[in-house]
Amino acid sequence: MALTSKLSVGISGKQTTTLDFGTPEANLAKTFSVSLASGTGAGQADRIFTDTRTLAASGTEDLDLAGVLTDAFGSTLTFAKVKAIYVGAASGNTNNVVVGGAASNGFITWVGGATHTVTVRPGGALALFCGSADTNGYAVTAGTGDKLTVTNSAGTTSVTYDIAIIGTSA
Repeated sequence: MALTSKLSVGISGKQTTTLDFGTPEANLAKTFSVSLASGTGAGQADRIFTDTRTLAASGTEDLDLAGVLTDAFGSTLTFAKVKAIYVGAASGNTNNVVVGGAASNGFITWVGGATHTVTVRPGGALALFCGSADTNGYAVTAGTGDKLTVTNSAGTTSVTYDIAIIGTSA
């Protein structure tokens, strides 16, 4: 089964002020984009997991990247390398969605340490992509480094989030 992917993120802004002789402005426009062909090498990916998930108040779940998640066709996924992670927190959430490595067998090659996490605030998103020349990606090690933890930051209400993980089987 072939997979082709296009990953992109952009940021733009315009800052102005009023002066005696006009309104000067400063503009920002930056886009980062990567296209991945089907395969397992540089600029390639052959596995994708996507889902919309809900966590109960104070809930936590470990997403096992090696042999537990399934793709849209019901096939079991085993990632060897992750090339992209996207987590989008629903705008209606009251609590934050916290993403990081699990306490046991944590997938931490993308955050730098076992206790490191990223907080995704309501309506916000986390997007992490490897460049097209990157052959390494973020390593997944079955049985010792394969669990991505997602946590609801508080005990008041549930949270909903979208997740996409793109990577390789080898």
